[in-house]
Amino acid sequence: MLLELNITDFAIIERLHLRLGRGFNVLTGETGAGKSIIIDALGMLRGERPDATFVRAGAERARIEGVFSIADRRDLTQILEEYGLSDDEDQIILSREINSESGRSVARINGRAVSSSVLREIGGRLIDIHGQHEGLAIFNTRTHLDMLDRYGGLIGLRDQVADQVGALRKVREELASLRQAAASRAERIEELRFLLEDVRLAKLRPGEEQDLLRERTLLQNGARITELIVGAYNLLYAGDENRRALRPVIETLGGVGAALDELARLDPAMQHLAAQAHELRYTAEDLAANVRIYRDGMEFDPARIEAIEDRLTLLRDLQRKYRADIDQILVRAQSAETEIERLTHSDEYLAELETQEQQLLDVIGTLAGDLSRRRRGIGEQLARAVEQSVRELSMPHVQFRVSMTRQADPAGVAAPASDTVEAQAPQRWAFDRNGIDRVEFLISPNPGEPLKPLARIASGGESARLLLALKSILSRVDEIPTLVFDEVDVGIGGRAGQVVGEKLWGISEQHQVICITHLPQVAAFGDSHYAISKQFNAGRTQTLVDLLRDDQRAEEIAAMLDGTPVSEHSRRSAREMLERALQAKGKSQEPQHALLTS
Repeated sequence: MLLELNITDFAIIERLHLRLGRGFNVLTGETGAGKSIIIDALGMLRGERPDATFVRAGAERARIEGVFSIADRRDLTQILEEYGLSDDEDQIILSREINSESGRSVARINGRAVSSSVLREIGGRLIDIHGQHEGLAIFNTRTHLDMLDRYGGLIGLRDQVADQVGALRKVREELASLRQAAASRAERIEELRFLLEDVRLAKLRPGEEQDLLRERTLLQNGARITELIVGAYNLLYAGDENRRALRPVIETLGGVGAALDELARLDPAMQHLAAQAHELRYTAEDLAANVRIYRDGMEFDPARIEAIEDRLTLLRDLQRKYRADIDQILVRAQSAETEIERLTHSDEYLAELETQEQQLLDVIGTLAGDLSRRRRGIGEQLARAVEQSVRELSMPHVQFRVSMTRQADPAGVAAPASDTVEAQAPQRWAFDRNGIDRVEFLISPNPGEPLKPLARIASGGESARLLLALKSILSRVDEIPTLVFDEVDVGIGGRAGQVVGEKLWGISEQHQVICITHLPQVAAFGDSHYAISKQFNAGRTQTLVDLLRDDQRAEEIAAMLDGTPVSEHSRRSAREMLERALQAKGKSQEPQHALLTS
């Protein structure tokens, strides 16, 4: 649910802070006051394409920010966690900044920059904007099947089909791999056996090449290493032969320790220096012992260098042959036995996979056939409900149908023929994770007209009323919490206005509804009523939004009825209209007292 909307320097809006309530929120005002600008701002939060013209003249950038409640929206919290955007809160903040020069925008979620695609994915799950023409999700044929399944409670069965189709795809991928390898099976087995033989004869071991290279370096530098290690030992224990006056380091440290021992007896405060000198001597003795061990263990055999070079040549030949390092060759050898076994018995394994494939096809056919049968029954129920709903909106002759088609495919699944398919038609059908059906909503608005796709309806008024009918029926299965209706009542007269208001308010029982309307009958049903106006200040136009109290609502609805100045007669009519709406809603409303302005 949208809790707050903040708009800065967007179109003619300089600054706007809007708090929205639950239920049915109506926005009214004169044409050009900025109502649709607010809808455009919400569109930016859904990831719609920005434009530099959206930025208010004279400003460097426009900014839109929306605060949404996402309590109990596990789907959203999972997506936020996947993108590293979760703040462990029940709220989420979406924002968009648009540059006035380039028209480029920066999108943020919970203060962190995101791509437009991420904003669309998350924003599209929070807001659904419906206008009277294109862009309606409900007129997108790709959504029809999902709407039908949600309306009929068939998502669980559809998920079962999807799981089996996923398993079938894995089996078919393995089958394709085996069949592709069948022609070269003997060559592959021979190749693997050569690999195993090479590894066995070479007696490869991990890290061997690095060990050989280190040993070769030592052998190549044997004379210098001997010189260094002998020199170090002599300095520690024998002194410098070239400088007879230089005493061995350990002997010198012993003298230092004796002197400091005597100093400590004279001045006990210097005891720590004597201890430090003795510690240095012990450390030097340990060092001399380790140096001696290294010296005594040195063995530089010139013949060993030749053996190392021969071994390195063998290793490098194997690396070139198999285009891999020694560790990778060893890994291949470990899996070669398993692959040889599989290839040797591939006929049996292939037959086993083919059996699995047929079993999965049978299961999918059974599940998809059951799903299709249920869809037909649910489709008929939906069609009757839509026709009844649009009759209440002064469209008494509308025919609505849920079209379900299939595509024959010899490699598909077997399922019973549908009612619209002749008995002699093929019984195998193309399928995917959704089953075997292609679903599309069809409508005939007027008597004598054939049924045609919903997306091809030309009349804005018909689209608007059909949209309301569908939304009122499908709202209980629509997961998007905030539904925005931008003048969907255009083309609807006052006679149907009462019904339109009732339906929009009915949708708000399960969703937050935001509606821009010019019909006073619709505005009367609002739980929260916002009046939008514009004023001129210092040569600039500004948009203002006021949350109306009950007495102010009557004045606004009266102005919508008869224009200004408002007559006492129109005020009475407005109050009667509000009273009828309250009675129709079957509840009393608490008065609103907040006042919001830009």
